[in-house]
Amino acid sequence: MTKTKGDQVIWGVVVLLSFISLLAVYSSTGSLAYRMEKNSSYYLVKQVMVLGLGLLIIYWVHKINYTKFARIAVILYLLSLPLLLYTLFFGTSLNEGSRWIKLPGINLTFQTSDLAKLALFMFLARVLSMKQDVIKDLRKGFVPVLLPMLFTCALIAPANLSTALMLGATCSIVFFIGRVQVKHLLLLGAVGIMGISLLFTISKLTGFGRAKTWQQRIEDFAGGKKKDGKSEDVYQVQQAKIAIANGGVAGRGPGQSLQKNFLPHPYSDFIFAIIIEEYGLIGGAIVMMLYLLFLWRSILIFKRCPFAFGAFLAVGLSITLVFQAMLNMAVNVHLVPVTGLTLPMISMGGSSIWFTSIAIGIVLSVSRYVDEMEGVKKPERKPRKKVTERTFDEPAEDANEEETEETAKEEIAVAALEGKKTKTTKTNTGITPVPAV
Repeated sequence: MTKTKGDQVIWGVVVLLSFISLLAVYSSTGSLAYRMEKNSSYYLVKQVMVLGLGLLIIYWVHKINYTKFARIAVILYLLSLPLLLYTLFFGTSLNEGSRWIKLPGINLTFQTSDLAKLALFMFLARVLSMKQDVIKDLRKGFVPVLLPMLFTCALIAPANLSTALMLGATCSIVFFIGRVQVKHLLLLGAVGIMGISLLFTISKLTGFGRAKTWQQRIEDFAGGKKKDGKSEDVYQVQQAKIAIANGGVAGRGPGQSLQKNFLPHPYSDFIFAIIIEEYGLIGGAIVMMLYLLFLWRSILIFKRCPFAFGAFLAVGLSITLVFQAMLNMAVNVHLVPVTGLTLPMISMGGSSIWFTSIAIGIVLSVSRYVDEMEGVKKPERKPRKKVTERTFDEPAEDANEEETEETAKEEIAVAALEGKKTKTTKTNTGITPVPAV
């Protein structure tokens, strides 16, 4: 922790969530290990390795200057679109939805929507920061930031409607923060409702897609049809409610869950119900407060960051992570219909945890840059000696010239990214500012 930079509270939240993940995954994978004929600690060791690599990813990413993610965002976004299209038609299917692709050679599968979420918010932060002068204009400002979201959501929705809806909602929040007019957001909501209705109608008529699953989940949630627990979704919700009821206020104790033997996915989609059963409402409230603490610290980074790109980058990535966590909790307590969203940094996973780690690392990268600009944890500079006191053994130039030059380069890059025009005259460091993007 002494070698880490950025918001130390966020670092603490990530470590606590990882520790909670190990406890919950080890407790909830006992029956899975038995069915798969694995050792009881097999999935615990696997989760330790995944989370360990995730923490390393956070550390590596947070050391990168966040302005470099502006160019990476364009590449990732352009790469995510054909990957989503490929996944839609040729990906690995589960529950009538094609969401995963398998990487050849290494036998690793990953959900392309995880990459698309990360790329989309990085790209939106870039475009929003460059369109702030005309963001109130529908054609020049709003449409350029709207189209990337529509393309991504349209490619995700046929196989994973819950993720597409979550992306649309979080993007709307980021648009509102980015000073988009409310009437344009209302227009976006109307377009979204029309698009979902059209997708449902086409899927219902052609049989291609998951219209039947969506309809069944809404009916199960509304209680329109009594299925006596025969539906898998109804069964999962019932078992989750039993787990929460058994947990009470203080919980049954670590590893003492009973419903982990009945819930189909106690280690991923319904891991929050297992946490409440073992640690009670107190444990569930602590988990919820950790995510809200992460969001609060990210909002503080957003308020402190002097440049639009970094501010939108931090708040956009943090909102989508916390919003996904809240949706997962809402499913576990039956506030919304069943979805396939996992609990970030807690549910058992692989690539999903690593993409979440990249997002957290980017938020910490912005925080590190803000801290450096505000002089946090900077070594005190020694006072410069007068010219008349220099000896022949001392350098003729300032000892901090290299640091000053590096800082000037970063400020020029950020200014160019933010769309601020700079003069073409040379600075005192001898660097010619680049023109605005």
